[in-house]
Amino acid sequence: MVGFEAAAVRDWDFPRAAAGVALLVEHAREHGVPDDVVLAGTDLTAVGATEVTAAQELRVVRNLRARLGEVGPDVGRRYRAATFGVLGYALLASRTVHEAMNLALRFLDLSHAFAIPRAELDGQQVRVVVSGDGLPDDVRRFLVERDAAAIRAVLVELAAMPVRLTTTGDDRVLTFDVAELGRPLSHSDPTTLVGFEAACREVVGHRRERTGFAGEVRVLVTQRLPGGAPLAAVAAALGVSERTLRRRLSADGTGYQRLLDEVRGSMAEELLGTGRLSVEEVGLRLGYAEASSFIAAHRRWTGATPGARARR
Repeated sequence: MVGFEAAAVRDWDFPRAAAGVALLVEHAREHGVPDDVVLAGTDLTAVGATEVTAAQELRVVRNLRARLGEVGPDVGRRYRAATFGVLGYALLASRTVHEAMNLALRFLDLSHAFAIPRAELDGQQVRVVVSGDGLPDDVRRFLVERDAAAIRAVLVELAAMPVRLTTTGDDRVLTFDVAELGRPLSHSDPTTLVGFEAACREVVGHRRERTGFAGEVRVLVTQRLPGGAPLAAVAAALGVSERTLRRRLSADGTGYQRLLDEVRGSMAEELLGTGRLSVEEVGLRLGYAEASSFIAAHRRWTGATPGARARR
C-alpha cells in the first residue's frame, strides 16, 4: 500500500537556506521595492548569505507584504527544484514522484517552508494539505499561499503532471491522481541520488543538533563565512560581548571554534555535493583565502580531501 513518510519537523522555527529570501528580494526588486527596504530589520545587507533564521525570513516577508500586499502565490511560482540546493538535486534524481515526495517530507527543514504540509490518500486522489496552523496571524495567508504554490511548481517541474490547487478554509490543498505517484522522473539517477541523500542527512544532522542560542549563533556564523566569521562580528550582531558569547556557548556544550568548524564542514558537504562549484570556489565561500587551507581543514574534519568528496 502506498504511504507517505511523516515530515521530519513539526515546527517552522528552524534555520533555512537563504534562497527563499533571495526569491523574495528578487520579486520585490522587479516591482520597484529596493533591496534595503525589503531587508530592513534583518541584519542582512545583501542576499549573499547562505543560511538565515526563520525570524529573518519572516521580517522580509512582512516588509514585502507591507509594500506589495498578498503576493504569496506569485513568489511561490518562482520556485524550482534547484532552489532547494542539495535537496532539490536529490528530488530531481529520484526515481518516481512518490520517492521524491517522501524525500521532501523527510528533509523538510532543507526547504524554505513555513506552512508544514501533510500528504494523505483520499480514494484515488492524493491530497497535499498546506496548513497555516501555528504561523503568525499577520503573515499566515502569505506563507500558506507561497508554500502551496511552490510545492505545485516543483511537482509540475519534476513530472509535468496535472496538479489542482484549491482553497479549503484557511488551508490550500493540492490534489492529483494516485496513479501519478508511480510516474518515473525524467532526470532520475539512482546512483547520484545516493550521494545527494547522504548530503541531505549530513546537512540536516548538523542543523538539528544545534538549537537555542547555539543555533542562532550557527546561522549568524554561516552568514559571515566569506569574511571568516570573526567572533567579534557575530557577538556584535547578537548585541553581546565576546566574553558573554563564549560563556553562553559553553553553557550549551560547545565553543566558537567548534561551531565554526561544524558550519564550515556542513556547508562544504552541501556545496561540494551539488558538483556545481570547484574546490577553490567552495573554499572562498567558507572564508578561506587559500585553497590549501580549505583542503587541510577538510582533511582534518573528514579524513579525506574535498576533491575526493566532490567526485563521490
